[in-house]
Amino acid sequence: MSSQIFKSPLPYLALLLAHLIWGANFVVAKITLQEFPPMSLIFLRFIFASIFLLPFFISQKKKVKLAKQDLPKLIAVGVFAITLNISLFFEGLKRTTAIDASMLSLTLPMFSVLFGWWFLKEKIYFVNLVGIFVGFLGALVIIGVPQIFTGTISPEAFLGNILIILASISWVVGAIISKPLLSKYSSLVVTGIIFIVGAITVCLPALMEYFKNPAWMNQITILGLLGITYMILLSSISAYFLFEWGLSKTSVVMADLFQYIEPFIATVLAVLILGEKISHSFLFGAVLIAVGVFMGTLAKKELHHRRKTHRM
Repeated sequence: MSSQIFKSPLPYLALLLAHLIWGANFVVAKITLQEFPPMSLIFLRFIFASIFLLPFFISQKKKVKLAKQDLPKLIAVGVFAITLNISLFFEGLKRTTAIDASMLSLTLPMFSVLFGWWFLKEKIYFVNLVGIFVGFLGALVIIGVPQIFTGTISPEAFLGNILIILASISWVVGAIISKPLLSKYSSLVVTGIIFIVGAITVCLPALMEYFKNPAWMNQITILGLLGITYMILLSSISAYFLFEWGLSKTSVVMADLFQYIEPFIATVLAVLILGEKISHSFLFGAVLIAVGVFMGTLAKKELHHRRKTHRM
């Protein structure tokens, strides 16, 4: 594998850069949410991302005709994978640390395996079940369940961690619905549509945020503008194309290994920039989750067909 990397390094560099962007996005989003209301941030992010994707989407749409019976499914994917997923994630990130959020987001592939087994009748192995059990134990540690019994739990952080988990579950529901669609349409077409759905469905909540506090726009600094620019151009657009291209040139197994970079990058940046602390319980939970994700997704190659837009 190492010789293959040296012979053709660009696809691996593309995967690495995509995951570096997504890892840093936890900290960028945490900072940007201090200046933007969550629904307004989602609306601006995905309306501009849709505009940037529009030329690529049109080029694909000419080759593929959308069937009318697929539109309700595409809308449902947008609601679960974008609207609910990102809304829950932002609300959770406001309440918990970027470190906890990044590690808890790693449970998403385990939910994908579990839901794929339950609803799509996909094959699952005993090692996957053991890994999922171990990973969920780690998630319970990071969420703060042990602190409930010691009386040291922070209600706000606990709620935030629960919302991060619910965001992952919401994305997986959307991914389950999208599986048959991805066999008919390219991931770019599906992504473009669900971006538009996401922007439209949060339009009303974003307007309500504005009427509630119209002065929030006057409080935006250059830092906030840089944050939303990063989330639109890098996290939503550039990382998507880097990941798609890198995955097309490498193996799914290799692409899977790069996902562990995200919480590492998020943790380092959260400590350096946000001043967040790493606790012993976090380290213990993180190890359990990492082991659980590795075992839980072992030999599950179909996972990557349903696991891209949650980070955008």
